[in-house]
Amino acid sequence: MKFVVQKTVIFKTLSHLQNIVNKKNSLPILSNILIEAENSSLILSSTDMDISIKETINCNIIEEGSTTLNAQIMFDIIKKLPDSSEIEFISNDAKILTIRSNVSKFSLSCLPKDEFPIIETKSSNGKKIKVKAQTIFDLINKTKFAISNEETRYFLNGLYFNTISNNNDSIITFVGTDGHRLATSSFTTKSFDNEISGVIIPKKTINELSKLLSENIDEIDIDISTNKIIFYIDNLILISKLIDGNFPDYTRVIPSNNNNHLSVNRLNLLSAVDRVSTIANEKSPSIKFKLYNDLINLSTINSENSTATEDIVAKYGGSEIEIGFNSRYIMDILDNLDGEEINISFNDNSTPIIVQEKSSSDTTYVLMPMRV
Repeated sequence: MKFVVQKTVIFKTLSHLQNIVNKKNSLPILSNILIEAENSSLILSSTDMDISIKETINCNIIEEGSTTLNAQIMFDIIKKLPDSSEIEFISNDAKILTIRSNVSKFSLSCLPKDEFPIIETKSSNGKKIKVKAQTIFDLINKTKFAISNEETRYFLNGLYFNTISNNNDSIITFVGTDGHRLATSSFTTKSFDNEISGVIIPKKTINELSKLLSENIDEIDIDISTNKIIFYIDNLILISKLIDGNFPDYTRVIPSNNNNHLSVNRLNLLSAVDRVSTIANEKSPSIKFKLYNDLINLSTINSENSTATEDIVAKYGGSEIEIGFNSRYIMDILDNLDGEEINISFNDNSTPIIVQEKSSSDTTYVLMPMRV
């Protein structure tokens, strides 16, 4: 095997692949990247057996062949070469791979291709949809912060994803929840031939997908089968197992009787919560909201009896309410909204609130209160 490639071309691909490699894997082959030189294309693949990435790049293939190399070592070597470098890869027996660039030369031990797991890049019975990368990117980024990290509730360790038909349109929805807060965001687009009844995409996949989609503005193809989901993004294919579990009926969590409505400038509220929560700590992360006529009073007291308070002007004509929240959760919600003005609806001090942008109801956040 022999090929020549520009550093900037291969480094971008390696940055995609090495992120999913488990550095502490007990199987050495899973710490490696599969390198395949075929025709005029170089195909690089990595997997942790739950997520796989296969990316194709064009380069000068002098001699076809294949081998595998440790992902971290390969990434570190290429990273440290000058950006203008042209890099030559040579392997005569698939046991040693030589990397040359200018005066630098590395001879590295390899493992054979035969030991690398087979990555299936197509599903036989999947449902396929095509959608803009930016759409999925936005929906993911508005909901992923609410994913649960509690392993015992594994079915919450990812984002729920479904599509439904509505007249001549399709509505794409992503939902995340950890039991304390819920984030749901939807987008209406042209009608798909296939409806997706609902799957749970793991958190690690969501994080990698967000990075990949941030680099792309084109349409992507998504293929969903019973136990895996495949994303076709330009010359890259991301394959992931799905979480086998039942996501809770999130629509039942969204209150229907919150009749006290507050309208406030999002950035003003975010800044105020941030300032007041300065004295909060892990033992006392709560912040108290007192709602008066066109006024919000924010206050907190920590375990050392230090206090902070601040008033914010808002549009509010409902009943007076005193209610507490985790300050970090409030800031997460405010950080992930875009609009200048937001609406918050309350019922009483023991039931969840709803937060939405004033200009759009496509994104909805639900937050449970805390005792204060």
